[in-house]
Amino acid sequence: MALDPPTLLILSIALAAAAALYLAIEWRNVREPSLLFWSAGFATITVGSTLALLRGSGLLLIGIWFANGLLVTAHWLFLMGVARFTQARLSRAWYLIFVAWIAMLMLPGEQPWSKVMLLVNSLLVALPTLKASMLLRPHGKSLSVGAGQLRYVLLIHGLFYLVKALTAVVPGTLIDLAALRGEIIQISLVEGAMAIMLIALSMTGSERYRREKRIARLASRDPLTALYNRRALEMRAPRLMEKASTERPGALLLIDIDNFKLVNDLYGHTAGDRLLVALSEMIRSGLPEGALAARLGGDEFVILLKNASTERIETLGGALREEFHKAAVQTFATPEPVTLSIGASLFDQPPASLAALIEQGDAALYESKRGGRNSIRLVDRTRASGEAQWTR
Repeated sequence: MALDPPTLLILSIALAAAAALYLAIEWRNVREPSLLFWSAGFATITVGSTLALLRGSGLLLIGIWFANGLLVTAHWLFLMGVARFTQARLSRAWYLIFVAWIAMLMLPGEQPWSKVMLLVNSLLVALPTLKASMLLRPHGKSLSVGAGQLRYVLLIHGLFYLVKALTAVVPGTLIDLAALRGEIIQISLVEGAMAIMLIALSMTGSERYRREKRIARLASRDPLTALYNRRALEMRAPRLMEKASTERPGALLLIDIDNFKLVNDLYGHTAGDRLLVALSEMIRSGLPEGALAARLGGDEFVILLKNASTERIETLGGALREEFHKAAVQTFATPEPVTLSIGASLFDQPPASLAALIEQGDAALYESKRGGRNSIRLVDRTRASGEAQWTR
């Protein structure tokens, strides 16, 4: 089958329609706004290509420049989708594209305006496409390989239309949009079919990757506090623990809320949840760089530190206890104080396992509870200390 203009248009219609349908189905499943914009963009290309095919067959159902203007609309929709995808804010100036398009429609469709019209039309396609590529630039690595591919496909596509805009005004160049004749038109049809396929593949790959990352993140997080859950901690802790040495000891802090049941009994479980969220935010805000924090379950939390010391443990634990007690007193009046007990273990050799380390922290936490609560019990297992212990 020869790649003549009608064949290329039929191919473009099929590819764009398939992309629009697939992205619309994906949008119905996940409700991501970017998918809806991209689907609408491909649907617009489907309509525009169909009108061009009918025009080439002699059925001039609609003005030449209105049909070509649909290409401008499609690429503007692509830009809106990329902006939503990257959570970027666009200037209102980008909406002036439609003002320029309407002004362009006021011009007559015959020579000598046809080349000027093609110049403006090509620029109005190139500008939003290149802007979309720029928006993806800082996100190429962090979002996915697909996002990086989409960035470069849009960049090449935008540059093509920029070159097309310049060559459109070269003297002697044959352009006959009504009959789809002319070297520029032929090259544009081939590039358009390829671009539709590559852009659609990159868009779907990018969105699927981000959705999978979101699902993986949700699977690793405690749904209430958004801290790591135990499973995620078990996956990440070994890398931190194996770095423990005499020069850079590691530490585990096991944190438990004293008299937490009183809050649930007196104020309900919703109040208890608010207290857990408040504690998780305190932990997150005071977490040193490179440390891990997780909710093990119930009212029990864990912090895993690298490059630790007794002073750092005392400072961190003391600040948490003071801030939490102040917040609990101001929010909930209880017969007995709602405070924190912390069991800590300092080590300079990689422990046998995270479970063994948590067990050591649990023993220290038990001693903290038994000693009157609202305290830190530290077991220093570094070789220099010979397993020293203290309570604050």
